[in-house]
Amino acid sequence: MKKLLLSAALPITALTIAALPLTADEGMWQPHQLPSLKTELKNAGLKLNPEDLTDLTEFPMGAIVSLGGCSAAFLSPQGLVATNHHCTYGSIQFNSTAENNLIEKGFLAKSLQEELKAAPGSRVYVTEQVTDVTDKVIGDLSADLSGIDRYKAIENSRKALIAECEAEDGYRCRVSAFHGGLEYFLIKQMEIKDVRLVYAPAGSIGKYGGDIDNWMWPRHTGDFSFYRAYVSKDGKPADYSKDNVPYQPKHFLKVNANGVEEGDFVMIAGYPGSTNRYRTSVEVKNQFEWYYPNFRKLVHSYIDIIEKNAPEGSDARVKYASTLAGLNNVEKNWGSMIESYGKGDFLQRKLQLESSLTNWLDTDKQMSKKHRSSIDALNQLILEDQKEQEKQMKLWAMGRDALSSTASNLYRLALEKQKPDAEREPGYQERDMTRFKEGLKRFNRRWDENVAKELYKFFIAEYATLAAEQRVKSFDTAMGIGSTFDADKFAKKLDQMFAKTKLTDEKTRLDWMNKSVEDFKNSDDPFIQLAVATHDENFKRELKDKQRSGQFQQLRPKYMAAMIDYYNFLGKPIYADANSTLRVTYGNVKGYSPQDGIYATPFTSLEGLLAKHTGEDPFNSPEAQNRLIKAKKYGQYQDKNLDSVQVNYLTTVDITGGNSGSSTLNDKAEFIGLVFDGNYESIIGDWDYDPKLKRGIHVSSAYMLWVMEYIDNAHNLIEEMTIIR
Repeated sequence: MKKLLLSAALPITALTIAALPLTADEGMWQPHQLPSLKTELKNAGLKLNPEDLTDLTEFPMGAIVSLGGCSAAFLSPQGLVATNHHCTYGSIQFNSTAENNLIEKGFLAKSLQEELKAAPGSRVYVTEQVTDVTDKVIGDLSADLSGIDRYKAIENSRKALIAECEAEDGYRCRVSAFHGGLEYFLIKQMEIKDVRLVYAPAGSIGKYGGDIDNWMWPRHTGDFSFYRAYVSKDGKPADYSKDNVPYQPKHFLKVNANGVEEGDFVMIAGYPGSTNRYRTSVEVKNQFEWYYPNFRKLVHSYIDIIEKNAPEGSDARVKYASTLAGLNNVEKNWGSMIESYGKGDFLQRKLQLESSLTNWLDTDKQMSKKHRSSIDALNQLILEDQKEQEKQMKLWAMGRDALSSTASNLYRLALEKQKPDAEREPGYQERDMTRFKEGLKRFNRRWDENVAKELYKFFIAEYATLAAEQRVKSFDTAMGIGSTFDADKFAKKLDQMFAKTKLTDEKTRLDWMNKSVEDFKNSDDPFIQLAVATHDENFKRELKDKQRSGQFQQLRPKYMAAMIDYYNFLGKPIYADANSTLRVTYGNVKGYSPQDGIYATPFTSLEGLLAKHTGEDPFNSPEAQNRLIKAKKYGQYQDKNLDSVQVNYLTTVDITGGNSGSSTLNDKAEFIGLVFDGNYESIIGDWDYDPKLKRGIHVSSAYMLWVMEYIDNAHNLIEEMTIIR
């Protein structure tokens, strides 16, 4: 135990405790926790009563929404939704062609009739209720259950709760685990299905600086755009229809046109994706010293293949624009993670925490009896799991082909439809069919044959480096892969399969949703045949993964119970890792010192933006913007301290992926911009929080309105919002 948690015992001194969490501004808090932080929030500058932030159907939480991967908020009584430009990028891409590239030139609907249908699968989720269902999910589970039986029991309980919740039309529900599965909450959200693109500035504003400036400060990016949510005439969620009307939210945010000042209180309400703040030192060391470096090599190759086979300006590049943006983001993210880990003391502080925890258990026999054995067991399970990580990574690479994965999903659907709906695998129930269908519809707008072939050849060559006993035998047989991989032979096989398949046709894909298992077995489509041939072997591997997941579902909550008891001993609050549920984080407008001798101020201005302009992508500010800056036409948006318009600003808020598009609120819960990124030094924040370095990067409401008024003439939207000047 002490070799794993590590090692030399340290006495619990005042110095040790002071070095442990929780630090100022750290935490992604569930709304119901905020009253317990009343003193901290007041000291930071909040003027509202924290009790008012706990009701999800009242102001301001009633205005905060999720896009299912990004966050957003209503800014008008007509369902106008503000979020990041990069969060609507898929919809901008969906409506673009090489001849009419909205990514480059931007888009503005001057009327409701001109608004464009968002990409298939686009949603606006309005959270209405969060209910503690821990007892219903794990309350009576026996400690003697096997991993697979525990996994199935929890899954069945979740599905039953979701089915009951979704009995009311128009809602999407889920059961989310908190503290590693120590607690479970049922999240009930109104699911608005008719989402339309209203406005996005040109890419030379919305993505100014591109991947070069991504995660960097100073920043000058207008990362904002607008959707609108539509419902049926009776106010209920409905599929897209010309007869639908704008949704009228109960609450929306007023927009403060002034932006912020240094030291101002700010609050973020959004849906952060996932963090790993409570992972063990065993996991931390492996993640940063093996997983990130090795996976990053695959990402590099992924990017190179797309860029080589989808040249700039081609239709293929438009199709893969969103994929490339995501891959470049991951590549830079992980690069910073590795760099920050190497330069910092994160692992040492994690070891210190575990050593202090161990010493505390040594001094408290009751707590030692309650927690020690489960901590040992968790670390042992983690080490066992890591033994298969190279195999799992290359099997992941094998599944990068869209045609084979589409065929596999369709065959799995046919198999699952043989069962009662309640017994089907999540993702294949009736509640999932709209999403399933929309995924099939998106296929051709994000796929190019030449690019797909090159990706498939590369990743299968990677897969084939596994030892024969680690590979999927049925796949090797079907694809003619022997003990030695023959790249030329595989390329010819691939050409034949691509030439013969009909899955590239949308109607054919959709028709397969209603085919029987026998239809699949009798098909002559090569990708359907591959799906049938490999299903049984892949399913066995899936069951093995579920067995391991069930073991983690038993041990991870016990580890978190130990952490919570220890934090209680220290008198410190504790927040759950992010899990795409509604969270609130707070802080102040503040700069930082990235290295000795350098201080980064918390604001950028129009003049700084112009100074970066080269005329070449990604620093190609529109000429209309350049002329206005040179003429110092600031209008009502001038920041007297800057003698300019503030573009972006820094705060100490604790954010992660999924927070993109989250509204930044001031001390009165007025909209003052959107958070869209973090600084380079804070990327490790998914695992660690350093108050000296972690900063959120926001686009200022002042710059948003300035662009809307003076660059794009979006007066119709400005008039629609409630502006505080």
